Amino acid sequence: MSSPGNDPLDPQIREFVAALAAGWARFPDDGARQIAETRRIAEVVRTPWRLGGPVMASTAEINVATRRGGVRVRIHRPMVDPAPQPTLIYLHGGGWTIFSLDTHDRIMRELAARAGVVVCGVDYALSPEAKFPHALEQVVDVARWLHADGAHAGIDAARIAIGGDSAGANLAAATSLTLRDAGQAHWLRAMLLAYGCFTNELSDQAVRGFGAPGNLLTSTEMDGFWDNYLARPEDALIPYAAPLRAHLHGLPPAFLIGAQCDVLCEQSHAFCARLEAAGVEAELHEYAGATHSFLEAVSIAAVADKAIGDAAAWLRKRLARDGLNATMIDPAA
Repeated sequence: MSSPGNDPLDPQIREFVAALAAGWARFPDDGARQIAETRRIAEVVRTPWRLGGPVMASTAEINVATRRGGVRVRIHRPMVDPAPQPTLIYLHGGGWTIFSLDTHDRIMRELAARAGVVVCGVDYALSPEAKFPHALEQVVDVARWLHADGAHAGIDAARIAIGGDSAGANLAAATSLTLRDAGQAHWLRAMLLAYGCFTNELSDQAVRGFGAPGNLLTSTEMDGFWDNYLARPEDALIPYAAPLRAHLHGLPPAFLIGAQCDVLCEQSHAFCARLEAAGVEAELHEYAGATHSFLEAVSIAAVADKAIGDAAAWLRKRLARDGLNATMIDPAA
């Protein structure tokens, strides 16, 4: 990473990165740490960043049956309205390996409140225990359940979007591809993709720029996440695992969030360009001074607040219908 005298990071994001580093430093790694312990520590370190934020009108959890077993879905409702509501399926990041509905709870609530949509967070199975396509099949089945039976949960099946960050953005894009290939592309109205990983390949420039040790996400960590996710190295050639390899025609409109100081930023640019070349309406917003995971810093960072606001405004427009009239929860509550 650049020297302190030439630090590209936004000062508030720098504070976020330093706090995370200090949190992890409380748990020295002797090289023998097991994945369960890594997940436990990640939950502890991330706890301060999920607190506060909008209060929902209601939050509930249900279990949805999938071909890969039952999956917990957390449903945040930002408003009181008996009419079926527009919905965002949200998939948390963490390299398919760590993090949870809890670590990303504030992001989900922020999007729910600001966009005026129900947010359904999916507790998909983590790797390396669950290899590709386990988690993807769970998410696809949750999307199909929402389309078929969501009305019982107050969901408008005609206004469903899908989104996520990092590995969650990968799963969101792969779910959209899966539904398109099954003739169900119209089931999703939009994709919200934040600093996604869309291929296992990183350019030398990206690795040199923001993939070295000291960055929030390193290229070595990313390699390890892919190793965890894939059953075989050659699975990286499968478009449902690496959506940048797919034919992208017929996908729903996309809003991509890129972080300038992120080893994966180039992938958002490449994916957006491929979407546009395939005739898909797509727009990429790159946020200066931002790192991977920067949306989690919304409590202290103006750039994170702006990115969430931009995404929510786009999502609200994409999922709007004439006559929608509901009492919103104040996002600042």
